[in-house]
Amino acid sequence: MFRSIGTAVVRHPVWTIVAWLIAAVAIVATAPSLPSNSDESSFLPKSYESIKAADLQEKAFPSAFTPSAIALFQRTDGAELTADDKKDVARITTELGEKKIDQVQKVVPGQPSDDGRYTMTLVQMDSRNAGQPKQADAAKVLRDDVKQLTKGTDLDVKLGGSAAQALDQQDSSKRGEALIGIGTFVIILVTLLIIFRAPILAFLPLITIGLVAAIANGLIAYATKLFDLQANSSISSILIVVLFGVGTDYFLFLMFRYRERLRAGDQPKEAMVNAVARVGEAIASAAGAVIIAFLALILSTLGFLKQMGPALAIAVTVTLIAGLTLIPAVVSLIGPKIFWPSKTWQREPQNARFAALGRGVQRRPALTAAVSGLILLALSLGTLGYKATFDLASGSMPKTKESMVVQDEMQKAYSAGAAAPTDVYLSSIDGKALDRSTFDAYAQKLGAVDGVASAKMSQVNKGGTTADFTVTLKYEASTDKAIDAVGRVRDVAHADAPDGTKALVGGMSSIYKDIDTAVNHDYRTVFPVAALLIMLILGLLLRSVVAPFYLIASVGLGFGATLGATVWIFQDAQGHSGLMFMLPVIMYLFVVAIGTDYNILMIARLREEAREGRDPREAASMALRHAGPTVAAAGFILAATFATMMLAGNALLTEMGFAVSFGIAVAAFVMAMFFTPSLTALIGHAAWWPGHADRPVDTAGGSGGGSSGSGPASGADRDTVAPDPAGRPG
Repeated sequence: MFRSIGTAVVRHPVWTIVAWLIAAVAIVATAPSLPSNSDESSFLPKSYESIKAADLQEKAFPSAFTPSAIALFQRTDGAELTADDKKDVARITTELGEKKIDQVQKVVPGQPSDDGRYTMTLVQMDSRNAGQPKQADAAKVLRDDVKQLTKGTDLDVKLGGSAAQALDQQDSSKRGEALIGIGTFVIILVTLLIIFRAPILAFLPLITIGLVAAIANGLIAYATKLFDLQANSSISSILIVVLFGVGTDYFLFLMFRYRERLRAGDQPKEAMVNAVARVGEAIASAAGAVIIAFLALILSTLGFLKQMGPALAIAVTVTLIAGLTLIPAVVSLIGPKIFWPSKTWQREPQNARFAALGRGVQRRPALTAAVSGLILLALSLGTLGYKATFDLASGSMPKTKESMVVQDEMQKAYSAGAAAPTDVYLSSIDGKALDRSTFDAYAQKLGAVDGVASAKMSQVNKGGTTADFTVTLKYEASTDKAIDAVGRVRDVAHADAPDGTKALVGGMSSIYKDIDTAVNHDYRTVFPVAALLIMLILGLLLRSVVAPFYLIASVGLGFGATLGATVWIFQDAQGHSGLMFMLPVIMYLFVVAIGTDYNILMIARLREEAREGRDPREAASMALRHAGPTVAAAGFILAATFATMMLAGNALLTEMGFAVSFGIAVAAFVMAMFFTPSLTALIGHAAWWPGHADRPVDTAGGSGGGSSGSGPASGADRDTVAPDPAGRPG
């Protein structure tokens, strides 16, 4: 199949390129815009209590005031507000309401702080558009107008709240994407120039992957709209890294094999056909593992991750197709001139350093496996201190953003839980009016819960069938203490609800409590399903039952080491209260899927060497010598591109960038280089049970490249699952 693809593309390179360009123009021109949603509640299914409570609130209290934006006032000198200051705030509040800004439904004065230094203006927006771009636009107008109205007074004003957070998140995302894009571009360009010393070849993947990115983004937007998935601006930043990082990996695999075939004496077009025929299965298998891992996120209960899975799977699928069609077409048109002005592609490098590493593994495989395994195990101990944080808004933008400053100042000026109180909705089961005589006792029981600052009955709906009890926690909504406290509030609210009534607990802490439950569900579901599917790919590719088990176990150990190191760096060294709640799921999928790719390349090369008649230890040595440079180059580029996410300046992408880049570095430079080959050397022929994939075969004519092969005895078949013997920087 891969030879047929290569032949068709090389015979019609111009038509292949034109087809890609037409597809890009058509998809980009017609694709819908990708919305961004920063509303955490939209990430949860309707079956969770916090979402049921929100739905009940909309029905029972449709006119209830829920601020989407908060203008926080204080004096410029930080002193207590004067009577004139309060008059200015009242005037500004009135004039702001008279402007009739789009999405704004009501503007009312808020409560002053206990110390008299702060006061608020509360802005209610259309709840149907919560988290959507139009509310971010409204927040921008509000921010400009309120600052304009404050000029000439002694007041300083800042705009916060969910709408302002959406605006700041949008701006932060654009800045982050620009920094990540520039960083990724520079890293790939410089690294490819060092490896190949050929400017055309260094720029080519950046140009082609840029085209692929445009198509992938359009298809993702279509899928998001078609399946009504939730979108988040952070996905765009992740896509940049995935497309350019993974795309460059596939480009390297192809170019190393193309260079090898030219060195073997193939004509340029024949060399590209043979390159696609022989490396196509390696690229397809590597992409398949990544795609399956990403698609496993569909099983997640969180809307954010359910959207991310298909989005990344689409991106990798388009990159795979480009790697097998677009890049071969462009390279076949340029020919060997793509390596200009370097001449190093014409001679075989010795790879002395990797040969020395291979000899070390050959002489002491047990020691190599033990040392590398103990390093990974020691790093994994850090996972014992893992804590999660659930505030997606503050995690996805710098603390210096205006809405984040407002959030921090409100927590100091008011009680920690006042900014996001918890609501307990008590409803009658039979539709009759509630017995109001039970309200005081019920509120007292809620107020007596450990972690609750106060509880009171706030309002009753028109029919008297639902009452809203406002519960103020002692802690900020997204903290572990608040989440534990709201769990206790739920227990009391349910257990002590008067006869004939039922209670639902809503609010941000309740949402975070449900997110915590959903993430734990994902750990139990997504992780094993992804691992099982990747093991299935490994078993089919390697035709072995034994190898997939220790390969996935080694990658799992790499995941533990990565999470442990991330905990030590961010929680212990930098003092973060916890890591973003979805980080372990994302990290697991990236590290396991991509880490498996490097293991595939290494063990497939080891099998090829064993088929040449070498014993398991010598085969491991030769595999490291020949495949090591390929894994090192690909691993370095991918780890470095993910590290650019740390330039975004927010906790979510900084933690994600470090964790995934560290995990890929561990996968490439510890697992694939030492742990996997040394384990395979120790296990020996049993690693390939029940097949005999490592047994010597007749290789006559196997290197000629005339046929892609149809069985395990084919030399070309051996090649298709491994990096080429000369596939390394030269």
